[in-house]
Amino acid sequence: MPEYHPPLAGRDALRLDFNENTFAPSPKVLERLRQVTAAGLTKYPEREGVERIAAEHFRLRADQVLLTNGLDEAIHLICAAFLEEDDEALICTPTFFMFEVSASMMTAHVKKVQADASLEFPYERFLAAITQRTKLILVASPNNPTGAVVGREQLLAICAAAPQAVVMVDEAYYHFFGESLMADVGRVPNLMIARTFSKAYGLANLRIGLLAGNAELMQYVRKVSSPYNVNGVALDCLPVALADDAYVAWYAAQVNAGRARMMDGLRAMGVDFFPSHANFVLMKIGAKHAELVQAIRSRGVLLRDRSTDPGCDGYVRITIGVEEHVTRGLAALKESLKEIGWTK
Repeated sequence: MPEYHPPLAGRDALRLDFNENTFAPSPKVLERLRQVTAAGLTKYPEREGVERIAAEHFRLRADQVLLTNGLDEAIHLICAAFLEEDDEALICTPTFFMFEVSASMMTAHVKKVQADASLEFPYERFLAAITQRTKLILVASPNNPTGAVVGREQLLAICAAAPQAVVMVDEAYYHFFGESLMADVGRVPNLMIARTFSKAYGLANLRIGLLAGNAELMQYVRKVSSPYNVNGVALDCLPVALADDAYVAWYAAQVNAGRARMMDGLRAMGVDFFPSHANFVLMKIGAKHAELVQAIRSRGVLLRDRSTDPGCDGYVRITIGVEEHVTRGLAALKESLKEIGWTK
């Protein structure tokens, strides 16, 4: 199975590398954190009550929702629940690396449909890759690292084409795109939706995500889930974060405005990029990709080199945050490209 190697050299700089919230969670979350007690830390966490709150927030039933240790665990649990060693899992590359990692733990038959040079989702070829052995389909929309999206009708068509398979749609970047299949949960029997609270909500350090699907599918996922998989501090904070719609809307608006500024800035610098619907932009730097990452780090800004992703040789990804961070990122990018002598 493949190995995931995140950068571990320290991140004491402007974090435009991991697609996190670059600012802060809701102030109400910080207030709730101050109320955590010593006695509370000694108890095993119980997630069911918070799952009911989350289900109500997303207009679902409690038996359609499972809280997880980040979205990573949601992916892992789905693979454990629905894949046997002779089954096929289907993904489109490039995409979130943990899809392949988790699927490869369960089966050697992970089929990868490679996007072409446009990096758009290869819908027709993806649909043609479905077979009777396909038991799990993993699609991210918006996709990481490209920012590409798959339309609702195409996703529903994939579900219809593979009734023998579970189709999980990773909506980690939903807040920066605005379109979701959450309302189709339960109506489409083989559809599951995964969300994270690490991005717009700013809770990456607390490790909490959500998986939604029809009640029958969720029973199987609960079987392979630990009863205490989500820490109590995250469970304490999630209801407060969910309730503060105004903060999440503000942060998403900051990102969407910043993304437009970043793409305009890249055009002005002559840098090619993939039009994004997420909180990042994938830009084509070419042979000097590693030099750029190093040069901009010396200016206190972190970028993510995506050149090892399939079809992404020479590409570097920059996270979009609040207005001030976009301004700093653009300035450092312009200076760094000049320093390394980059030309298109």
